[in-house]
Amino acid sequence: MRRVVVAGLAALVIGAALPVAAVEVGTSAPLLNLPGLQGPVDSGALKGRVVFVDFWASWCAPCRRSFPWLNDMQARYGARGLQVVGVNVDRERADADRFLAEVPARFAIAFDAAGDAPKRFAVKGMPTSVLVGADGRVIRQHTGFRDEDRAELEAAIVEALGRAAR
Repeated sequence: MRRVVVAGLAALVIGAALPVAAVEVGTSAPLLNLPGLQGPVDSGALKGRVVFVDFWASWCAPCRRSFPWLNDMQARYGARGLQVVGVNVDRERADADRFLAEVPARFAIAFDAAGDAPKRFAVKGMPTSVLVGADGRVIRQHTGFRDEDRAELEAAIVEALGRAAR
């Protein structure tokens, strides 16, 4: 019993010493510099814009449902300063290309087959979105996509755009 308690305490101490997730609200968002459909996607070049980073994969069913909504958000709010960036995490580019042929994206698409960006953003599931304010700081992270999430996510985008305009 004592070994179990000691092991548990050791795990807590080690866990407490680990770095905090890179995407805590209020922290600077990790930078992206990835190959994209229309050339490199460099989040540093998006400073001053509100950025909705969406991590997705070809095998992800909720991702198929989120793309039309992401297209709509980019069309509605792009002129006000929103940039949606979809980061594909498939190991094979052909898988992503097949997905995009079926479910087109009218927003920036980046490819990260190595999976570095999802690690830096502490992605735990697909899809995961991270809303980044015009100041480059994380406003919120959201995992999954359901129809009932749409209004809340859009409200967060609108609020971030309002703050950026001040």
